[in-house]
Amino acid sequence: MVNKRKIINDPVYGFINITTELIYDLIEHPYYQRLRRIKQLGMAEFVYPGALHTRFHHALGAMHLMNEALQTLSSKGHYISEEELESAQIAILLHDVGHGPFSHVLEHLILNHVPHEQISFLLMNELNKQFEGKLSLAIKMFTGEYERAFFHQLISSQLDVDRMDYLNRDSFFTGVREGFIGADRILKMLDVIDNQLVVEQKGIYSIENFLTARRLMYWQVYLHKTSICAETMLTQIIRRARELIKAGEDIFATESFGLFLKNDVTLEEFVSDKAYLKAFTEMDDHDIWACIKVWTKHPDYLLSGICQKLLERKLYKIIISDQPFEEAFLEKIKNDFLAQEDINHDNLSYFMVQGVITNEAYLSEKQAINILTKNKLVVDIADASDLPTIKALSNVVKKYYICWAKDVYLRE
Repeated sequence: MVNKRKIINDPVYGFINITTELIYDLIEHPYYQRLRRIKQLGMAEFVYPGALHTRFHHALGAMHLMNEALQTLSSKGHYISEEELESAQIAILLHDVGHGPFSHVLEHLILNHVPHEQISFLLMNELNKQFEGKLSLAIKMFTGEYERAFFHQLISSQLDVDRMDYLNRDSFFTGVREGFIGADRILKMLDVIDNQLVVEQKGIYSIENFLTARRLMYWQVYLHKTSICAETMLTQIIRRARELIKAGEDIFATESFGLFLKNDVTLEEFVSDKAYLKAFTEMDDHDIWACIKVWTKHPDYLLSGICQKLLERKLYKIIISDQPFEEAFLEKIKNDFLAQEDINHDNLSYFMVQGVITNEAYLSEKQAINILTKNKLVVDIADASDLPTIKALSNVVKKYYICWAKDVYLRE
């Protein structure tokens, strides 16, 4: 008889309890085990060598915080059944099961603009069939269809356990201490009013720190210019491989990854053809790296050259600006490229890539973080806080970037 009540030693929180046999069985399932092979922060290890943690780590941590949050709410007189407690943990445990290789980096490239939440939903439904309907309540919580709305808010909102874990975990593994938040204190300050999640007024400073930390982590980690540069090169590699396949070239790929390289898969096709779902659950970061290593020897100099540069961390140059770049500046870079051998208007876009990044720490119109005042009034954090920076965090900051190959000769 297997003992399924396990304890996991986590570097961020200490011991994490696997509280039910069903949760244990889901963790052991191949769909979830695949998350061991998908890094949480995509290409951030090119900047922060310690950022090697995975979606597997993150989901376990979020599950732990969910358990802590619900224990707090229970202690404050809110009845939570054993089924609700288990289902909420399952919902957050599986919330990222739909992530593909490199997490967000290739999310809309491998599939035709199919968000990972949609795939998570499909995989949860597939698991529900395999586990004879035992995930039905978890799926309702995940989609927001369960009548007790605070469960969904803990799973997906502007103050959910997902964000709490990834801020603390990403801060820990990158060494960027500005991202650390007092998650334990925030959880202790949670309450429920009219089925909605609120934070007691004495927790307001922890929420201010949470929002500030999120803004800082975006600029210092998630949108770090070197990460953007590496991600840009990776997307150009996939783009070139697809272009060659369409032209009839023979391109090596693992079976699962090859299916998505050769087909522009939409959500409708993903739902209707089970072959895509099966292939997706067999694909992870290792598929991509294996292809990149093989492609360094491909006769197409664009594909092999960019792959070699990425493997050796010979990254493109990148500039980020608060304002759109002047046309004269862009034209100079473009003309310098076109003066080089092997570069023309058809392949220039592989050497020179422009884009936009945005940072939105708090958008109250999406779903407010509500503070419960001492007078029992429910107030938006932006109005309850006496810090002018909180209102400023409500503004979406847009920046512009351009990446280009420093060494335009990709031929060796």
